[in-house]
This record gives sequence, C-alpha cells and structure tokens, in this order.
Amino acid sequence: MRNRLVFLSCVGAFTAMLALIVLGPCQLAFTQGHGGPHGPHYNLNLIGVDKGKNPNIGCGQGHRIFVKLWGNTKIMLAEAPAGESFEVMDCDGTDGLAKFQLPDPFPNDDLITAYVVYARALGTPGGWSHTTLCAVDDEGDTVCSGEYLELKRTKEGTPPKFQNATKYLLTLCVDLGSGVERVGLFDEALEGYFWDYDNHGLKLAQLRFYPAISDTLTQDCR
Repeated sequence: MRNRLVFLSCVGAFTAMLALIVLGPCQLAFTQGHGGPHGPHYNLNLIGVDKGKNPNIGCGQGHRIFVKLWGNTKIMLAEAPAGESFEVMDCDGTDGLAKFQLPDPFPNDDLITAYVVYARALGTPGGWSHTTLCAVDDEGDTVCSGEYLELKRTKEGTPPKFQNATKYLLTLCVDLGSGVERVGLFDEALEGYFWDYDNHGLKLAQLRFYPAISDTLTQDCR
C-alpha cells in the first residue's frame, strides 16, 4: 500500500482539535528511534486486566481503557461533535464493553486522513493482541474488516517499536455487494463502528494519534 506523510502547520483546521491535546513544539520530525513520529499527539493506553483481579478502575484523565487480559473487548467508537476531540467515554472494558470518542478521520469523504495512528505493545513480554475494526450493515449484521492490527510483546531487552496502524484502526475492508472495498471509519454505508480487541495476555497496548499528519490510503485491500 502506498503511504504518504504530509507535514502540516499547527494552525488552521486542526486548531480546535489540538486544543484538547497536550501540545509540544509545532515542528514535527520524521520517524524516531521508537518507530513513530515526534510531535503533538493524543495518547491512549489499552491496559489488560486479569479476570481474577479487582483493580480500582480510574480513567486516568481520559487516556486509558481497561480491557480483558484474555478474550474480547468491544470498544465502541463515537464520532466527536464539532469542536470536540479525542475522549474516553467508558474506560472500564473489563465487562466486555468500553467507549472511545474520536474525530472523523475522513472529513472530505475520501481516503485522505485528518490524522494517523501509531501503535506498539508494551508490558511483560509474551502477550499479543488482534484489533479489528467492525461495524453494522444496513441489514443489521455485524461485519468486520479482513485486515487487523497485530501487536506482540517481544522478549525483554528489545525496545518496543511503533507501527503505523492507520489503515487497521480507521478503515475496514468489507464486501458491501460490489466486491471487497476499503471503507473509512464513520462512513454512512455502515453504522455502530467498534474495535474488536482480541487479547491474548498483552498487558499494555499504546496508541498515539497524530492530528498534524495525514495519510493517503488506497482502495487496495490486499
């Protein structure tokens, strides 16, 4: 897939969205040693919690969601109203359901994103997870993308690296009747969008949203 990173100014269309994010220097650098961009971003931690434990759940100022350490957690995705930005709306996903608000990544109804997402696995080595974007079609059936994000915590001493997770978390490849195509998050062709987080012992998945970077995606779903 052909990706293009476009570095934009920290003023203009993103001003309102960035107002709710802890800002750093406006200038963005290319990929750093950790594998991701350097610059202003929203950080979200998905924390795996063992079923037998009873943690004192706290949302951590809206930057973390507790998920099942083993099994599936459905993270419902809500489109942010005008003037609002990223926000955890239900941080306790240990019951199988959580909720996260984020801006429409495709405001021009094309496959050029308003921001990108990078992800990496942290915590104790050995765990892994699959995250798949799913939605509900016009017949009320749940459809899930043929692509998914795999995060795996490698052996101790290996620095965890970010990977570009934009196409996995913000689009889904589905057949809506005319062949498999890439559909953007919040496209009106579907509704009820959510991430199906299938966890196999991964204690921490870290997501970073960079609103000052755009990504040009293709329809190709191979």
